[in-house]
Amino acid sequence: MAPNRTDIEVLIEKHIAAWCAKSPDGVAASYTADATFTINRGKPMTGHDDIAEMVLGFCSEFPDVVLELDHSFIAGNHAVYVWTFKGHHHETSKYVEFRGWEEWDLIDDCLVKSSLGWFDADDYERQLRP
Repeated sequence: MAPNRTDIEVLIEKHIAAWCAKSPDGVAASYTADATFTINRGKPMTGHDDIAEMVLGFCSEFPDVVLELDHSFIAGNHAVYVWTFKGHHHETSKYVEFRGWEEWDLIDDCLVKSSLGWFDADDYERQLRP
């Protein structure tokens, strides 16, 4: 049986909370052990280790990272959550705020099997420039 709306909403909330807690393993726990995650059509990450490494990279660059849930869309075992990322870069102290979303395919146990993530990389880079 596909996960219900409430279960998916709870998963999204826990996922966002793990980002804000700077917990790479907590974020990775939202995904199946063999999940794939692709950001902006880049090289796919596979599994908890790859996903946790990506999260650790962002949390290292932005030690005060805050991820906010803007809204979500849920249809059966598919979800999209739209977010805002905020933080100060650890080297430059520049404040960065950018938006994006993830498109999730979920398994019946309410874990993400595959994710496509999107954000405006040009805007992100622009905000980091001196």
